[in-house]
Amino acid sequence: MIKVINISSLKEMKEFAKDFAKSLKGNELIGLKGELGAGKTTFTKYVGEYLKVKEPIISPTFNIVKIYQSSLGALYHIDAYRLENMGYDPVLDDYLYDEKALRFVEWYDFIKDPIFDKAIIINIEVDKKTEKRKITIEER
Repeated sequence: MIKVINISSLKEMKEFAKDFAKSLKGNELIGLKGELGAGKTTFTKYVGEYLKVKEPIISPTFNIVKIYQSSLGALYHIDAYRLENMGYDPVLDDYLYDEKALRFVEWYDFIKDPIFDKAIIINIEVDKKTEKRKITIEER
């Protein structure tokens, strides 16, 4: 199933994230794709706020993985940007394959792993002139 949503403000992004969060059970793998500044971390932050994550969710670019506690249990925020030329880091297995946790993976396509064949994929495209976003959600 593929769904497309158009976002024209941070308020609309927050509403979309809230609606998305309501559908989660706590064991989903969510792959996030979009250019730098598209809103991948902002989306994850807003989902976390709805799920009562107490700490601020920030980009895990340098750590690669940040772990938060949410109302649904563990929430892993993974940023694979630095893994582009590596293809994979086996340390991530503990996080990617933890089906008892929510797993948000920015730049998921930089990780060469078939686990994303059964994931929720969110692609955020930005119109540079208007700053509006087109969000495509694909449940695989």
